[in-house]
Amino acid sequence: MLRTLPVRLVMVVVAANVLVGSAAGQSVLRYDPPGDWIEEPAPSAMRVTQFRLPKVPGDPEDGELVVFYFGGSGGTVDANLQRWIGQMEQPDGRSSFAVASTTAFDADGLDVTLLDVPGTYVAAVRPGAAERLDKPDFRLLAAVVETPLGPYFFKLTGPARTIARWDASFSTFLRTVRVEAPPPPGCRPG
Repeated sequence: MLRTLPVRLVMVVVAANVLVGSAAGQSVLRYDPPGDWIEEPAPSAMRVTQFRLPKVPGDPEDGELVVFYFGGSGGTVDANLQRWIGQMEQPDGRSSFAVASTTAFDADGLDVTLLDVPGTYVAAVRPGAAERLDKPDFRLLAAVVETPLGPYFFKLTGPARTIARWDASFSTFLRTVRVEAPPPPGCRPG
């Protein structure tokens, strides 16, 4: 199923002067999520969209994929990788930097950097909060997709076995991300 990011976010890009023209005529980020992912309403303006990835039997919760866009800003690829790695701790005391791995690839001409780090998920309960999560045996897969509209940030977290179930689907999903120009005036999308 083809998905398009909301136009309200494209208007942020227009305000940032990344692209010129009317909001209705701007390029948009598109992607093709697997049919068994459940798209949910984004609870905040920082979240472009989010999906629930059903848990495997025996896991305590579903996986959660959130797509963030900050109007063309949001920090460098390396700064985001560092921040995400810092949201995981290792049960044996090793540094999460020692167990994290990254992969870079091209998706329709867009540079994608994918991070994979297992461990205990200890991110802040909400941005700026002192209270931290404590979710052992989790896995974080996150990607920065660099587009002409600015970077988009994809963050998938959940129990390690559930994320292992969706690992290949997530990689395939990232390879469908693309920026498309709107159809010419007078053409109706089909």
